[in-house]
Amino acid sequence: MGAGVMQSGGGGGKRRRRSRRRSAPMSEINVTPFVDVMLVLLIIFMVAAPLLTVGVPVELPKTAANPLPGEQEEPLTVTIGPDLGITIQTTQVTAQDLVPKLRAIAVERESDRVYLRADGSIPYEAVVQVMGALNAGGFANIGLVTDIGGPSMDGSPEN
Repeated sequence: MGAGVMQSGGGGGKRRRRSRRRSAPMSEINVTPFVDVMLVLLIIFMVAAPLLTVGVPVELPKTAANPLPGEQEEPLTVTIGPDLGITIQTTQVTAQDLVPKLRAIAVERESDRVYLRADGSIPYEAVVQVMGALNAGGFANIGLVTDIGGPSMDGSPEN
């Protein structure tokens, strides 16, 4: 009986008016779930993007060298596979077409840095010949890509 008395008081009419306002359709969009989904997608793409740079499988030699610092532009990568096939990014190139393609790429790029990935089983001569072609194509700043954990030359144990 006490509950019935409270509803019949002066505050009950205000509650009914407020509840009528609440039952009206909302004209505002709730963007919080949208922002949450966008932030999750941003994190996923930030993690996945470095894994998508080069897809040519090679067995890189291991060294004790420190990694090179990052750069603004997407790095140009040239890969020499175990079959001595040459690949620019993901495009297979013949040895005769390498220098003209590199010159065309050098015109479009700001940086003269190129990363050379070579399978550890190929002869050193093949690596040096491709390095000469890179230099002739306009890329003087050549970085050799290796895996970490190789032997150090100072006598310390391997990682």
